[in-house]
Amino acid sequence: MAPIPTPPAEPHDNPDAYVGLEQGRAERLAREKGWSTVRSLPPGAIITMEYRSGRLNFEVKDGRVARSWKG
Repeated sequence: MAPIPTPPAEPHDNPDAYVGLEQGRAERLAREKGWSTVRSLPPGAIITMEYRSGRLNFEVKDGRVARSWKG
């Protein structure tokens, strides 16, 4: 039987800390802090709602992070 995969770890990080940062800077910082996936989306983007451990989402408006959340 194959082993059960281990989901990526979530860093101990506050998503609210990225709000207001320039998109590129926020993405680099999130990866440096250990997020395995960083996803930047335009406001109102249609996305799936499954929770993925290790993923940080950014809603980007005018080149800056307007909202940030895990999963």
